[in-house]
Amino acid sequence: MSCARTARDIITLKGSAAIVSEFFAYAANSILYNRGIYPEEQFSKVRKYGIPLLLIQDEAVKAYISSITSQLAEWLGCGKLQRIVLVIMSKASSEVLERWNFNIETDKEVVQKGVSREKSDKEIMREIQAIMRQITSSITYLPCLDEPCIFDVLAYTDRDLSVPVSWLETDARLIKNAQVVKLHAFDTSIHRVDTLVSYRTDDMGEQ
Repeated sequence: MSCARTARDIITLKGSAAIVSEFFAYAANSILYNRGIYPEEQFSKVRKYGIPLLLIQDEAVKAYISSITSQLAEWLGCGKLQRIVLVIMSKASSEVLERWNFNIETDKEVVQKGVSREKSDKEIMREIQAIMRQITSSITYLPCLDEPCIFDVLAYTDRDLSVPVSWLETDARLIKNAQVVKLHAFDTSIHRVDTLVSYRTDDMGEQ
């Protein structure tokens, strides 16, 4: 007789949305730490996805990321979110230096019919863990950010979505002739997240 699957293996649309939005919060924190956007002493170590990660302790930044995460979960829960982009810019000139892209594919059948899917927590965790490790190792190939920087978050949603007034329309903040590095992907069986980083190289300013 085969063993019944545990409830933890059943993935619903709401549960998948929670996994993806939480992933983005941890990924954003990891990017901010590893790219030196805030001083090292402003982060504290936690354990998540089976590995040590760092979270910002600045209350304003924590609140900003938390509000974004909540909104992303809502959009993911109705299948309306296509992409999230964390943009790193020069504080002095607002020039875009890096774009961390999280492209999202949603199982439309789940959205339309309310069905669930199956995938083990451990498998999802392993896939997310691989991305987090790549973010940590990004300092080995990304150009050094040798000036004060700020960050912003862009969300690409379906056109028919009503967007809260706290989210402003903006341009894509693309980087001309950017170098691109594709990272691992993870899949909840409802949402698939493909990750890549594009960045400005030092010689671009000389062209």
